[in-house]
Amino acid sequence: MTLFSIINRRFVLLAFAAHLALLFNCRAGDLAIGKFGSTNYGDWKATGTAFHSGPPPSELLPKLEIENASDQRVVSSEMEGDGPTGTLTSPMFKIARKYISFCIGGGDYERDTCVNLLINGKIVKSATGWRSDRLVPTSWDVSRFCGQKAQVQIVDAASGDWGHINVARIVQTDTPERLPVTTGSLYHETLRPQFHFTARQWTMDRLNPGERQEGWVNDLNGLIYYDGEYHLFAQRWAKCWIHAVSRDLVHWTELPPAFWEEQSGSGVQSGTCVVDYQNTSGLSRDKAHPAMIAFYPRWDNRSQCIAYSLDHGRSWQHYEKNPILVHPERDPKVFWYAPSNHWVMMLYGDGQYHVLTSSNLLNWKDEHHPIKDSYECPDFFELPVDGDRSQLKWVLIQGNGNYSLGTFNGTEFKEETGRHPCDVGPNFYATQSWHNTDTGDGRRIQTAWMREPSFPNMPFNQQISFPCELSLHSTPNGLRIFRQPIAEIASLHHAPDIWKNRTLEAGETLPLEPSGQFYRIKAEVSIPDGAKLTFNLCGIAVVLTAKTVASGTAPVAVADQIRTVEILLDRASVETFVNQGEISNTRFVLPSENGLSVKAEGRPVTLQSLTIYPLNSAWPDGLVDE
Repeated sequence: MTLFSIINRRFVLLAFAAHLALLFNCRAGDLAIGKFGSTNYGDWKATGTAFHSGPPPSELLPKLEIENASDQRVVSSEMEGDGPTGTLTSPMFKIARKYISFCIGGGDYERDTCVNLLINGKIVKSATGWRSDRLVPTSWDVSRFCGQKAQVQIVDAASGDWGHINVARIVQTDTPERLPVTTGSLYHETLRPQFHFTARQWTMDRLNPGERQEGWVNDLNGLIYYDGEYHLFAQRWAKCWIHAVSRDLVHWTELPPAFWEEQSGSGVQSGTCVVDYQNTSGLSRDKAHPAMIAFYPRWDNRSQCIAYSLDHGRSWQHYEKNPILVHPERDPKVFWYAPSNHWVMMLYGDGQYHVLTSSNLLNWKDEHHPIKDSYECPDFFELPVDGDRSQLKWVLIQGNGNYSLGTFNGTEFKEETGRHPCDVGPNFYATQSWHNTDTGDGRRIQTAWMREPSFPNMPFNQQISFPCELSLHSTPNGLRIFRQPIAEIASLHHAPDIWKNRTLEAGETLPLEPSGQFYRIKAEVSIPDGAKLTFNLCGIAVVLTAKTVASGTAPVAVADQIRTVEILLDRASVETFVNQGEISNTRFVLPSENGLSVKAEGRPVTLQSLTIYPLNSAWPDGLVDE
């Protein structure tokens, strides 16, 4: 090969390398979304009046208290105060970078002061302001939408306090100013509970990861069984009812939120859902398509409203004549009372539950038989005594988990017992049970919001306790509710590890080394007086004596002797049940170490049987469609 040929070949290779580098750099560069002029928003399309004035001039930014605007134009709906509303939508563009990055400030109203990413007209990503006009960088990971056509839409549909949105520096980029929080694939994030319900993110990537995330869930609402499906509704900051469905109460599919507040700041608080089989409300087309009707109060705690669905809860609409009732209470519990052929509503207010009745769900009469010394979010139903359906007692459960038993004639509840805790754990609140199960297998199944603790650096927050079947039993202390995990948990079982007739001497520790990460543990025990049996579960202690159980609380006594214990251990919870649910303890806790063991102290303790079932995850593998 001649020298010229070598040089020429090297030149060609260098030129080709330079071309590749140029191509790479071009692909990696930021791409502006739309073009703004100095006095207008260019090729973006505006509706309403919120954005008609164009970008605020730089000298106006300090007056609007807009900070961190840099040299870029700011999209602002604050030019004429919080009153105007409207949208500003970019032209169509192709997603060609891993991220869409922007800075945002203004109101924190989901859907109403926000930036949305639209694909085929559907919102796939969304972010709100954070009640500050300092523009904070955020970004969306859009890599899975690469090559698809999209639009960015800026929305101001709010007119009240903080009813505006400010946005700047909207670009496609591979190097965003701030990366989105990444904690693992959906449902498999580091701390995500694997068989307890937690909320996914329908609108993702909020600005304050430790604050009010879209993955938030609080008060349970309107639990109902209908046509083979269990529906779970819950509040998300009183802005919407989140909605999930299941065929077995173990594997859940979260749907988009059932309905949102009617207007920004009006609120959607806790309530009930019923199925109007007889079309007493006239809201369904015919009896073959009964309406699911949800009852809720607005933020004012006076306006009782309804939303309804005619397609098994897949779409909802607010009743056009809301509110149906103006009454200074909240947390409506609505159910059908068959003996008198009418509906009953319980409302909480002024420390009491008020009882109202209706023939059509729309017009209500106060029966003036309040239940005094009450506390939020009532649940009310009948249970058979010792399984005998000829002996039924009405059970009233308050939001704090305390229950009492008595009689009910359709207008008045008469308590016959004191009030006792359904659960003695530190994280059991706003409990509700699934209604309408008489159309299924008839079980009364209860769950609760495990409130207060948080999941650090996770894109979700709060969890729901594992569903438990309730039963009413005679004990030496009188009638008591027992709570046991539903039998469907067996659908998650792996092959168990089993010990039989094992006596632990005082001071002896039995290491338990099952496979897996989360477990169902069942044991039959014989604990003599003066002995203590401690389960150490990844650094979490469950302590049993002959008569007491303790897990994050002071010891609580059973009526006679502890004979059985069942423990559910998930990534962020321990739920303990002794004597088939005579006492239950629901506890949020993050494991502090690895390993399981059980230890006897004081005197020998006999394990007649000990079975540990490693559990599968109840969530699907990988990402699911949004």
